[in-house]
This record gives sequence, structure tokens and C-alpha cells, in this order.
Amino acid sequence: MAVFLLVALSIYGLVNFYIARRGWQALASCPAGRGALLAVFILLALAYPLGRIVLARGGAGLAGPFIKIGSLHMALMLYLFMGIALVDLARLADAFLGFLPASLRDRPGRTGLVLFIVVFGAAALTIVGGALNAARPKITDLELRIEKGAGDLDRLTVVMASDLHLGTIVGPGRLEKIVARINALRPDVVLFPGDIVDESVTDEQEARMSSVMRGLRAPLGVFAVPGNHEFYSGLERNLACLRACGIRVLEDEAVEVAGAFVLIGRRDPSALERGEARVPIREIIRRHQVNENLPLILLDHQPLRLDEAQEAGVDLQLSGHTHAGQLFPLNLINKRVWELNRGYLRKGGTQYYVTSGVGTWGPPVRTGSRPEIVRVALAFGTDK
Repeated sequence: MAVFLLVALSIYGLVNFYIARRGWQALASCPAGRGALLAVFILLALAYPLGRIVLARGGAGLAGPFIKIGSLHMALMLYLFMGIALVDLARLADAFLGFLPASLRDRPGRTGLVLFIVVFGAAALTIVGGALNAARPKITDLELRIEKGAGDLDRLTVVMASDLHLGTIVGPGRLEKIVARINALRPDVVLFPGDIVDESVTDEQEARMSSVMRGLRAPLGVFAVPGNHEFYSGLERNLACLRACGIRVLEDEAVEVAGAFVLIGRRDPSALERGEARVPIREIIRRHQVNENLPLILLDHQPLRLDEAQEAGVDLQLSGHTHAGQLFPLNLINKRVWELNRGYLRKGGTQYYVTSGVGTWGPPVRTGSRPEIVRVALAFGTDK
């Protein structure tokens, strides 16, 4: 962890230095602007680290504004870095090819000021648009069929919301809106495939959010599996909080729900001890002696090794974790990392859906994906 923090802080510092230096150079014709830029940029760059230090020392109320401002700065930093790097690449190419107009070279002061306004303005507009996008989750409707009998049920409305990341940035006000939208979908069962809380959540915030979560209405229950962020912020404490909200937490467990379907929940790999292997899906099913003739629905936070669900005879796997990239261009990288980054897939008799999630991690900004709440109209039996 110490090595990771050292590398991360070094990269963070170098990127901020590069942006500040190029901004300083671009404002050569505006000395007053240079001082203001440097002061503001230093404050922005220090906001997040200072906020986390204050939070770790118990100052949650004071830390909140610093963490929120610092998180937005991280997104701004990404797009400023990209914009400035493009300008520098164009300047480098022009040094060899000489394709830029002579007027840009002859008046460097004016050119620098214009580029400063364009790059900073474009980055700021991108962040504003991404913040508005992140605050407005869409409803994704799916119609799926599992060709098994489900007791007395012909159809089931499943509502899934993953990766809420409740904490300092995504607070009770946002949670109230999410709960209201879930209830408006009239779910039979509500499923949370992990990362309900963030590592920055405090005991006071958990208590406030618990009262909101108790407002969920689903006649067949509310179920969850822990994700990696539940582990980072204290697994047992977070699981106790979720259970106090009336949420059934499944850790390598399989339960029969209403005599209609079997819900299987897996522990996240982040919670495993060093050298410990995950319990295979087949072993979870065997241990709990559930009726395998019923539909088998799996909650697994990270969409790893999708073939395992197929081999275990799972009918439907629901996952999150990826955020579908969240920030451009990370969404393009995500598509190459995960077999299923977001959306629907069928492999043999197993169907999969990976959601982009309803919250955000880090910056409360989405420029590479839309947040979503997923409503699955699930039919059972053969389609006659």
C-alpha cells in the first residue's frame, strides 16, 4: 500500500506540475493572471489529499468540501492534461512539418492566451456536462426469459442498482432520489450487486443513509452482495449497517426466495485472505442444498470468469463494478479489459447483464457512460 500511495502521489504531483507550468507559460502576456492561476491551482491540487487526511483524523464535516472539490479537480486534471498534451503534440509536429499559420508563431503571447481559454474552457464544460449526466440516472428496461418453472410465478420484476458508492460525495439527498425511483418501478425484489458504500463513509453518514434505505419497498425482499469498496471501508461494519437496513446480505450463500427462484451471492475477491481461493459457484449451491430445478440467479460484483456461471448451470448473472469506464477515455480501455464491460450477453444457457451502476467513484462525473437503474421484466417457463 505504501508503494502504491507513493507511485500514485508522484503521478498526481507530476501531472499537476505539468498542467500548472504550461498554464503559466500560456499566460506570459497576462502577468496578473499567472499569480491567480498558480494560487487557485495549488489549492485545487491539495484539496483532495488534505480532505482525506482530515477525514482520517475524524473531521468528517470539515473534510467533505475538500474531498468534493478535490474529486472534481481530478476529473478537470484529466481533461486539462489531455488538452494540453494535444497542443504540445501539435507544436511538436509543426516544428518538423511547419503546417501552422505564421500568425500563430508571430504572436506567441496572444496565441498562448487564446489556447489557455480554449483548453480550460473545454475542460470545464466537459466536467459540467459530466456532472449533470452523473446526477441523472436513466432507467434501463430488459425483458428476459428463463425457461424454467418458478413455482406460482409467471413473471417477476427485478430492479437492480449497483455501485452507489454512498459516502462523502454521494450522500443521503442523492440516495433519497434513487430510493424513490426504485420504488416507482414497483419491484418484486431489489438487488444490489456490491459497492453500496464508499471507503469515505463515516458512521454518522451510514446512520442517515440507513434510515433512507429502510424506505425501499419490495415484497420479496432486498438483497445485496458486498463489493470491493465495502471491504476497503471496513467490511463487518458495513455489512452490519446493511443488515440493519433490512437488506439480506449474501456472502457465498444461496437462498430460495418465495419458492420461486434461487438467489446466489458471492464474496468479492477483495475480501479473500492471502492465498485463499474463491468458493466455486457449484460448491455454494451444493452446500445450501437449494432446488436446482428453480431459476438460479447469481449476484457477483465483479464480472470475472463468466464461464464459471455457465459451467455451474446459472440462468442469470447480474454484476456491476466496471462503471462502463465512467470517464472518457477510460471507457475505451474498459472494453478491452472486461469480457463484458456493460450490457447483455448470452453464453449457452446463461444470460448476463453488467450494469454501469447508478453512482460514481472519485469524481462525481460521468463522461464515458450513463448511470442507470436496471429493471428486468423476468418471465419464466417456455414461451408458448
